[in-house]
Amino acid sequence: MVQSIWLRLLFGSAIALSAADPAVSQAAPPTATKAAASDEFAARGQREARSIKYGDWQKLCFKPGGAKMVCRTTISGTFATGQTAVRVYVTEREGDSVARLQLFLPVGLYMPPGVKLSVDKGMAHKIPFTWCLTNTCIAGDTAKPALLRELEAGKNLTLEVVDTNLVAVTTSLPLGQFASVRKGAPAQTFEQNIDE
Repeated sequence: MVQSIWLRLLFGSAIALSAADPAVSQAAPPTATKAAASDEFAARGQREARSIKYGDWQKLCFKPGGAKMVCRTTISGTFATGQTAVRVYVTEREGDSVARLQLFLPVGLYMPPGVKLSVDKGMAHKIPFTWCLTNTCIAGDTAKPALLRELEAGKNLTLEVVDTNLVAVTTSLPLGQFASVRKGAPAQTFEQNIDE
């Protein structure tokens, strides 16, 4: 019992001292506080994604009965196992001036920072995650005209996500064919006629 009292006193004194003396307490260093204030988190490191093999850009169009045609310029990257690692869609509706960019990525990512895109190591564009399914997470937003111009003129698109260990993971995919495929004829058009 005497030992129990001594442990309580020792433990209580340690708590009181740490609360009273900032040098003893575990305060965050000033640089960490500044970094946390400017960003929601700080990545603990960076690594390149496992070997991802990218296919070619292709344009697919969909013409539902009586509606405007929707075209999707897309590229997919797969792991050696055949599992889809990355899929990028730039979706445009006939007659609309606004395009939509969607990124399909594996589950198990830290969602708040979204996806950072940069073309040829230029300015970063942040695309927020919109939802996750059991096998993929989707980040999407309006594709601003400036971003589309960068994609058309660029050579490489770098994607950066953060995994659940707070490590930034990057991959780069080719943009060499993007402009010609986007502006060219579709590889395939799917039409749906609805009889009423």
